Amino acid sequence: MNRAFAVTFDYRCPFARNAHEHVLDGLAGGASWDVRFVPFSLSAAKDPTWDRGHDSGLLAMELAIAVRDTQADRFPDAHRALFAVRHDHGDNLRDVEVLRAALDAVGVDTTAALAEVENGLPLKTVRSEHDTATSEHTVWGVPTFITGDQAAFVRLMERPAEAEVGGAAVVDRILDQLTGWPELNEFKHTALQK
Repeated sequence: MNRAFAVTFDYRCPFARNAHEHVLDGLAGGASWDVRFVPFSLSAAKDPTWDRGHDSGLLAMELAIAVRDTQADRFPDAHRALFAVRHDHGDNLRDVEVLRAALDAVGVDTTAALAEVENGLPLKTVRSEHDTATSEHTVWGVPTFITGDQAAFVRLMERPAEAEVGGAAVVDRILDQLTGWPELNEFKHTALQK
C-alpha cells in the first residue's frame, strides 16, 4: 500500500529531528510511502517577517527546499545533515559556511543550492508551503503529520536508534492513528516514560 502524507519541519526543533529520522529510516528501509517534506517556520508562526535576521532557521530551510526541488536524490542525506548541524554539532544554522560543509559532506552540489537560494525561489516556496499548511490544516508546529484532511502534531521523544519501535513501524502507527481514529484529539503521558 502506497501511503501519501506530508510532515512539517523546522531544523531548530529536536522533536522534528526525531520524527524526520524515523521517516527517513522508513524510506531507506523500503517503506512504500509518498512523503512530502513541508517547511514550516516556527518564527513565522509567531511573527511572519520572513527575514533571515529574525528567523535563525530560515536559511537552512531555504537550502533544504533548493535541494529537495533541484537535487531530490540528495535530499534525504541533506535533510539529516541539516538537522545534525543544530542538534548533533550545536552549530549555527545561520552560518553559510557551516551549512555548506554539512551539505558538501553528503554530496550536495552546494554551490548550485546556494545559487537557488540567491534567486529567491526557495524562500517563496518555504513561505507558500508554510502558509498553505497553516490555512488548510491549521498547522501551528513541527512536526505535524498531514494526510488527506487530517493533521496532527506529534512529539516523538526518541530518535530511531534509541527507540523500542522505530522507522517505518512508528510512522505507520502515527498514520494509522491519524486516519483510523481522528476522534482522539490528544493523548499525552503525564510524565516522561523510561
